[in-house]
Amino acid sequence: MTSRRLGRIPDAGRLRDEDWQRRHRLLTTLLAATVIALTAFGVWTDEGLTGAWLVTVLIVLPCAVAAARLPGRRLPSVAVALGFTAFCGGFVAMCHGLTEAHFSFFIVVAALALYRDWAPFGMFLVATTLHHGVFGSIANHRTFDHHDAELHPLLWALLHGVAVLLTAAFQVVGWHLTAAEERRAQANLDESQAQLSISFDQTPVPMAMIAPDGRLLRTNAAYRSWLRLPETLPPGFGIAHLPIAQVDDGPPLFGHLVTQGSATDTRAYRRRDDGSILWVEVHSTALHDKSGRLRLIFVHCMDVTRNRRHEEELRHQVRHDSLTGLLSREGFDQDLAAMMTARPGPASVLYLDVDRFKSINDGSGHSAGDLVLRSLAARLTAVAPPGALLARFGGDEFVVALPGGLEAGAALGHAVVREFAEPLPVGGNVLALSASVGLAVAADLHAAEDAVLSADTAMYAAKTSGGNRMKVFNDRMRVAVQDRIAAEKLLREALDGDRRQTLPVWFQPIVSARTGEILGAETLVRMRTGDGRILGPGLFVPAAEETGLIVPLGEHVLIEALRHLVAWRDELRYISVNVSPRQLAEPDFVPLLAGLLAAAPELEPGRLVLEITETALLASTVDITERLETIKSLGVRIALDDFGTGYSSLTWLQSVPADIVKLDRSFVAGLATDAKKSSIIRAVLWLAQSMGMSAVAEGVEEASDVQALREVGCPLLQGYFFGKPMPPEQFAAGLQRSRMATTP
Repeated sequence: MTSRRLGRIPDAGRLRDEDWQRRHRLLTTLLAATVIALTAFGVWTDEGLTGAWLVTVLIVLPCAVAAARLPGRRLPSVAVALGFTAFCGGFVAMCHGLTEAHFSFFIVVAALALYRDWAPFGMFLVATTLHHGVFGSIANHRTFDHHDAELHPLLWALLHGVAVLLTAAFQVVGWHLTAAEERRAQANLDESQAQLSISFDQTPVPMAMIAPDGRLLRTNAAYRSWLRLPETLPPGFGIAHLPIAQVDDGPPLFGHLVTQGSATDTRAYRRRDDGSILWVEVHSTALHDKSGRLRLIFVHCMDVTRNRRHEEELRHQVRHDSLTGLLSREGFDQDLAAMMTARPGPASVLYLDVDRFKSINDGSGHSAGDLVLRSLAARLTAVAPPGALLARFGGDEFVVALPGGLEAGAALGHAVVREFAEPLPVGGNVLALSASVGLAVAADLHAAEDAVLSADTAMYAAKTSGGNRMKVFNDRMRVAVQDRIAAEKLLREALDGDRRQTLPVWFQPIVSARTGEILGAETLVRMRTGDGRILGPGLFVPAAEETGLIVPLGEHVLIEALRHLVAWRDELRYISVNVSPRQLAEPDFVPLLAGLLAAAPELEPGRLVLEITETALLASTVDITERLETIKSLGVRIALDDFGTGYSSLTWLQSVPADIVKLDRSFVAGLATDAKKSSIIRAVLWLAQSMGMSAVAEGVEEASDVQALREVGCPLLQGYFFGKPMPPEQFAAGLQRSRMATTP
């Protein structure tokens, strides 16, 4: 009944159980210590252990026991209040009512305020007032030490009670103020906790709080859903129990977070349930206490598997050829370096090129060409040994690298030649193909890049020898490569300098077979080196073709030819300029030509002839007929150079809009003594004439051949018999002599 009544007394801000227990143990201990303190005080003073001491001890000890044994909060705290009241009363009695002894009551008021409860406070107030009133009347001399209190004990009991009450009142005010502040702080804390809960639990990013021992203290719904965990985790559930395992051999899953605390890390993991791989980017933040000890680690995880797969696809696209699936040039270079690093020793490099592949694209279409390349890539994969690197460098060029020296590379090279020569069914047709293969050996990693270039050079040697074979790179080829490199260096220097001085153009006369008059000229470029030497085109034009420098070089020759044609417009009918396949393929070539002609309005465009070889027509990657028609629309004439040396023979006369046919020197040399050549030239001249074309015989060096060409009716002649290529000044002088000799 008493406990229920005391339970109805309000408190001023309820303490947590552990806080109340800690304070109660302190006060109970102090209450028990008062017995020792009173005993020591009695022994120390003259008073001794009197009846006051005994009564006080007999009251305090049961109160201390009750405080330690009674259940709940109110009854134990009331027992403490009664015990302290008895102690204060006994202490005052043993001091014979000394005023200063009454200070103990005020000390106890502050001590009982630790309970923050009305019950012990009220009990102490009532007990104190009763003590002063009763004992002040019965034993006045042991309660108050002044005469007035002996006369009016109840009044002084009331005064002491009011003082204690006022002291208690201020304690109560302090309780309420503290409680109000705590409630506001708690409200703010609750709001912060609610915000944290919303931001933590409702965010779509998987997040967790991990204890230093690896236990999961808290996880959000996204984290549990991502890892397929139950809504409620069992006690002690930690990172070791997560249903994913690390793929590599690094530290255990999230285990590095305990040591690193704050970090960002991306790793691959495997799900234990379905074996799938997922990439996780973990951002962790460590929380330490004031002493620096790790309290917990806050992590949020981002599943970057899709991004990783996209990056892997991009890397695969960069490292692999999209058509065949073989390595690209970049991927080959990386893997070749890795292979030679992992396996020290020589490596063989094979450079392959499909012979006459352009005819497949032109004849069957690019889709058929792509199918051929994929089929050849499959054959190359089948014949290559395990561990070999296979790449496509573009077009119809393949490269293979394998560990081992010349013997291993040669065996594979011959096998590739045989494999590529096997008939290949494509689109209902069977194609007969072949390959030119070059082989070079890299002694170590530092020679790998040079080995690829050397194999490329050997491949060109195999192609020049007729294809369908393998060539091993040797020192003679190395010299040729060095010569090409030196020629390229000289050509670049010449193009960067004063081109009229470093790249002078010379002219070879083209004469009338009937009169010997110079009617035209072929423009031929030379190179003047720094030491004044003049180099022929055979020393630098091949390098220009391979490097693409033929484009600026050809532009320079064309500009110079037009400049001299304007200067000789009254003496010379036309000038011809050789045009390479690379120039024809340039989209800017026709606009360049049109601009140069527009800059010389006094020049009739028909006086410019562009010479194009059959080989150039075969090697071109653009629609050559359409481009030549565009050139002819400008008024420029077209000459078919070296006619008869290509693959198509007379058929080009029908498909190419040419104005002039230049007979190759192989038909001209020995014409006077070879009846077959005479018949061929007669047929070509007849066909050209019937199609409205003119003809020029090249390489004329003998008087007998001149006479033979006159007899078959060739109108124009060119060769050393009439003059070698010469500088413009010398050609101009010869041009004047020709006019004077042929003018009546």
